[in-house]
Amino acid sequence: MTTTSFEFPGRWVEGAGLVLGPLLMLAGVLLRVDFEDFFPGQLAAFAAHPGRMTASYSVFTAGNVLLWPAVIALVRRAWAAQPRLALWGGVMVMFGLFARAFHTGINHLVFQIADAQGVEAGRHAVDGYYGAFHVLQPLSIAIFFGWIVLAAGVWRAGVLGIVRSAALASMSALPIGVLKGTGPMSIVATLGLCVALAPLGMRILKDGPAPRWWAYPLALGVGVAAVLLGMAG
Repeated sequence: MTTTSFEFPGRWVEGAGLVLGPLLMLAGVLLRVDFEDFFPGQLAAFAAHPGRMTASYSVFTAGNVLLWPAVIALVRRAWAAQPRLALWGGVMVMFGLFARAFHTGINHLVFQIADAQGVEAGRHAVDGYYGAFHVLQPLSIAIFFGWIVLAAGVWRAGVLGIVRSAALASMSALPIGVLKGTGPMSIVATLGLCVALAPLGMRILKDGPAPRWWAYPLALGVGVAAVLLGMAG
């Protein structure tokens, strides 16, 4: 029986996640930088600027999703020298990304409530949610410590230098929860993530042959089809 090995998820997915994930998260926080960062202010901003706020939360969510291959890329490169730090840092961060995705679903629902029934109805929905238990609640804590542990692992393994590792660890300061606006630490954290990961992603993307010419229109076509199917329900 012949077996083959494959470094999941592959160079192109890892590189794209390392570059686009941080940039999209930074764009998301900057799009709502001039609004109050607590949820009543975020709902008021949505009522006044629905397109801008939808874009802000959408690109932030896309960036969060794209971080999973970025985390795997870091773990794989740190594993040989720092297996424990790579393992636990990667696991905690990945679990935390699921928690952020859970919160983005709530954000979307609350925005739809505010759009259909008014801002006050959206505010009451969030008021009723705060403090309610859900199974992913403990993972909000995991991501805070996970970025620090992962940063220590990639620094000690020589994957990132001390400055970029510290920039990666700054992601532990990024607030997590429902309708979190942009504060100073949101900008510091997402900018630090760009500094830490984007150069590595560019290096990975350049380290090998380019995709075939037909891969670009194929990827675009699949993406458009996925969006249209999703909107169709």
